[in-house]
Amino acid sequence: MPFDLEQFIVDCRAAREAEPSHKLVREVVARAVSDPSGVLRGLGEPKRCEVQRLYHSPKLTILNVIWAPKMTVMPHDHRMWAVIGVYTGREDNIFWRRVPGASGGKLEARSAKALSEKDAEPLGHSIIHSVTNPIPRLTGAIHVYGGDFFAAERSEWDPETLLEERYDVERAMRQFDEANASRRA
Repeated sequence: MPFDLEQFIVDCRAAREAEPSHKLVREVVARAVSDPSGVLRGLGEPKRCEVQRLYHSPKLTILNVIWAPKMTVMPHDHRMWAVIGVYTGREDNIFWRRVPGASGGKLEARSAKALSEKDAEPLGHSIIHSVTNPIPRLTGAIHVYGGDFFAAERSEWDPETLLEERYDVERAMRQFDEANASRRA
């Protein structure tokens, strides 16, 4: 049975209203990605690297994130919980923490987790992570955020110095366009 986007949105909204944490939303996402071929039929086979807005409100944002082969996104935070459900490919996350006593919000790696097809992983409110698609094909994942992903004030870290800066959503979205341009070249 194909993934029903409208029902998925209704279910995520109801779960968010019933429980403000990620717990019930994670169940909805896990149920959806447990049938990767259904999600692919419902959303379509990924054709290009992009971030598709599936639903957006002050309390909940649902995105279809398509990572380019070998694409990496620098360390960043969300300042809200998130649930990541992979329906095709793989998404590797490095989790970071601030170095105690270091200036400039400097980070150090803390742990890592590879997410594969059918995985649905919650990320807490204060998680800092970077993401890599380590495989040579597109990866697709449903990302559900417990707030307005596009309006939240948050941080990213310079990939070379690991020093904190203000998150620039336009720059982040351009990275997807640049990945598509380099794939065509």
